Amino acid sequence: MNMYADAGQAGKEAMDNFIKSVSTVTKGFQQIAAETGEFTKRNYETSAKLFEELAQTRTPDKAIELQSAYAKSFYEAWMSQATKIGELYTNIARESFKPLETNMNKAASYAQDSVQQAA
Repeated sequence: MNMYADAGQAGKEAMDNFIKSVSTVTKGFQQIAAETGEFTKRNYETSAKLFEELAQTRTPDKAIELQSAYAKSFYEAWMSQATKIGELYTNIARESFKPLETNMNKAASYAQDSVQQAA
């Protein structure tokens, strides 16, 4: 093949890989949005349950006990969610870079071949 055909093919592959990368990022953000929505829903349901239980309590000690248990469980859930979201962001970065890494490797190879042909 000639140099122009190779460059055209490399450009097409680079665009395809870029589109794969953007698609990966989009899917990842959709997954994060879904996870966040589920977390919010679970938290709302837990809060509603707490308020129902608080409305039925008759002593301040029981109310404090309920609030303490809720605060502890909310903290644990929040930390778990933050860890999960952090892992999702890490996976998005890793998976979206793979196609771009392919582009960079091919560009370096193409440049090296061009230098060798010119010499």
